[in-house]
Amino acid sequence: MYYRGRAVFTNTGPMDPYRGAGRPEATFQIERIIEYAARKLDLDPVEIRRQNLMPPDKLPHKTSMGLNIDCGDFPKVFERTLELADPGSFAEKAEQAKAAGRRFGFAIAPYLECTGGGPKEFAGVAFGADGTVSLSVGSQSTGMGHETSMAQLLAARLGIPFERVEYHQADTDKTPIGGGHGGSRGMELGGNAVAQAAQEVIEKASGLAAHLLQSKAADLTFEGGGFKDSGSGASVSMVEVIEASLDPERLPDDLEPGCLDTGTTFERGEISIPNGCHAAAVEVDPETGAIRLLGYWVVDDFGTIINPLLADGQVMGGVAQGIGQVLMENIVFDESGQLITGSLMDYGLPRADSIPDMVIEYYEGAPTKKNPLGVKGAGEAGCVGSLPAVVNAVLDALKEYGVVHIDIPLTPEKVWRAIRDQGAHDPKGLMENAL
Repeated sequence: MYYRGRAVFTNTGPMDPYRGAGRPEATFQIERIIEYAARKLDLDPVEIRRQNLMPPDKLPHKTSMGLNIDCGDFPKVFERTLELADPGSFAEKAEQAKAAGRRFGFAIAPYLECTGGGPKEFAGVAFGADGTVSLSVGSQSTGMGHETSMAQLLAARLGIPFERVEYHQADTDKTPIGGGHGGSRGMELGGNAVAQAAQEVIEKASGLAAHLLQSKAADLTFEGGGFKDSGSGASVSMVEVIEASLDPERLPDDLEPGCLDTGTTFERGEISIPNGCHAAAVEVDPETGAIRLLGYWVVDDFGTIINPLLADGQVMGGVAQGIGQVLMENIVFDESGQLITGSLMDYGLPRADSIPDMVIEYYEGAPTKKNPLGVKGAGEAGCVGSLPAVVNAVLDALKEYGVVHIDIPLTPEKVWRAIRDQGAHDPKGLMENAL
């Protein structure tokens, strides 16, 4: 591994990492180089990727920078994405587009990233006399739906009604530590902390359940939200055990009310490696440079999926941000360093009519062993695959004009100028040097 870094001084304002924070840029560069290589070598862009995908029997694999890629099936994810996109229909779509004065383009972009954020997270569980269950987690949701997924996870593990769970997040009165939400760590750290807390509650509850059943804790099994004596067949639900834990008259002498309350810190080992594949189809109007997204397909490997609807929302949001970055979002300063795009009246953001319908699927055949839930981060993945998929689809549509590179954002004016200049839009030889 060899790389060179450069630092520059600037009179412009500081910038902050965008969604994905480095992973979209890395994937973008790799996939742009592969696409350019296919063009220069007169190879099918799909086939050159297919031939270079790492097969499952080569995993686990440690990269030259020490990253442990532990599991996945990259060829299966790639082929399923291609199947969803239906390449057999492309020739007809290209003819229809050309007859209407437009050009059709398609690209597929496999990606791989790493997630996890800070290495520790706290989860606490406390039971109230009114039947409520207080779940406190140090991670922070900013629209990811933790109040649903974390409560869902606890309720499922304990076998209690979801409606009883009251969720508290990032509250320093309730959690001694908290790692926020950076690095797609919500479920990988927070979720595993909740699962660990649930297990501690079950272990504490087994002694009380044995007392209620006049049995031995060693003879009990916990399944389906209840404890069962393997010998007598007698059983008691977790809800009943929780109620007993708050009633002094039903407790043994060595236990006090609130004895099932717990707080735990989960600490991960290695970060997880989500992966997947994106594909995009576009139409470009050569007369105006306008781009229209016709379709978008995604197959993601996030390991175990806890809540598919919330996962869909994470993917869609990331893809939308990636599309915005590719087609319209741009920070502009004047020569004195004054910000020109200083408000949303000046700065282009993607809206509903910019975003196509998305077909999203998940591959759950390779849950990671790096954490107990087998989950891999999902929050930033949409932004990782969308940049190269959309850019390469546009360049595929412009191949008859010899256009090999356009700096993002691909505004209509930039696209129109690239077509007019017949591909002379790599003035610094960036792609040639990269190859």
